[in-house]
Amino acid sequence: MVLRDLVGDVLRTLWAHKLRAFLTMFGIAWGIVSIVLMTAAGEGLEKGQEANAKTLGKDILIVFHGRTSLQAGGTRAGRLVHWDINDVPILQSEALDCEYVMPELEQDDVRIHSNYNNAGFTITGSYPPFAEVRSLDVANGRFYNWDDLKNTRRVAFLGPDAAKQLFGSRNPIGENVYLNDFPYVVIGVMAAKKQDSSYDGWDVSKVFVPFTAMQRDFPNKPPQVETSFDQWLITPKSYERHEACKREIRTVLGRLHNFDSNDKEACPIWDTVQEAKAFRQMTDGMKYFLGAVGIVTLFLGGLGVMNVMMVAVRERTREIGVRKALGAPARDILKQFFIEAVLIALISGGVGLSVAYGLCALVNLLPMPDFFAGLLPTLGSGLIACGLLGTIAVLSALYPARKAASIDPIEALRFEAGG
Repeated sequence: MVLRDLVGDVLRTLWAHKLRAFLTMFGIAWGIVSIVLMTAAGEGLEKGQEANAKTLGKDILIVFHGRTSLQAGGTRAGRLVHWDINDVPILQSEALDCEYVMPELEQDDVRIHSNYNNAGFTITGSYPPFAEVRSLDVANGRFYNWDDLKNTRRVAFLGPDAAKQLFGSRNPIGENVYLNDFPYVVIGVMAAKKQDSSYDGWDVSKVFVPFTAMQRDFPNKPPQVETSFDQWLITPKSYERHEACKREIRTVLGRLHNFDSNDKEACPIWDTVQEAKAFRQMTDGMKYFLGAVGIVTLFLGGLGVMNVMMVAVRERTREIGVRKALGAPARDILKQFFIEAVLIALISGGVGLSVAYGLCALVNLLPMPDFFAGLLPTLGSGLIACGLLGTIAVLSALYPARKAASIDPIEALRFEAGG
């Protein structure tokens, strides 16, 4: 029997048992749709969170000062720890697995005004790599540089919301912004960005100045000393070296400030690398679980195909007997029913893949929340779905095809349908 005749025979069989065939094919199609959509949703969530995490900064360690919880060097627990600008060159030279080591000093009680409006924003001072580490893209002008830092220049880089409130629709570049009546020249404005996490407020509503100018004009107030600052911003030299970098930070700072390097309360670290890794594990687990649900559905659909083919074998027993009596070899009977079952599975699987990818494309036309990048079907999920479909098609076809091929022609000719 040629392939065209086989396909026609399959379609006639399906039409004769429309409801049963539809439910069986629906089960396989739904399994394929489930696998693709579930893994696509997990991928979209993971990519969306990665993109949002980069708005805070990529692979950074934010090191806060805390209070000791362990005794060390003869000092009591409960002692406050403060970072000092003199720590910076020491940590830079000894923390060999860390790339950028930067202090950050902030004040949120500075009076701010321009020639057009007043405002209340957080002022933050650090080193020039701060813009790269914290993902502060420039929309207009420039960020402060090492020359500004060295010469303690009063220059300011504004977040877009800060620029809008202080200057409205005017171009702020070259204008003065007054911080506690100190005139700072605006040298740049940050590009707008969406941000879903922060340790001190949104970057779009901040004023960024060189660390030296910040420390001279707005130092920390007593009981802290003027050379103290609020937190460190540190990046590892590579993803693989971030744990070593973190150990070096605690070891060096513990020695400088006389606390136990194992005392996490004295030196709390917000590790965005570890946070991203934990979130990736969570989304991977979700993808595996939802994919497993789809696989189970797919196997149930395969059992349905087997059931349809077993019914077809029973209803066509006399036909099979006649063909074998006329000399048709068992191999041809086996091939016929095997191809019929595989065609059923492949047709329903093709429909499932088309529906799944079509749904992904339609959903991605809609506006997405900040943390979700859309339904992103991957090549891997498509290949897995196709591989599983092929395996299930073969398994579901094998038993009924072998049963059809093994029918005794004499018994088959005596068989009465419905008997």
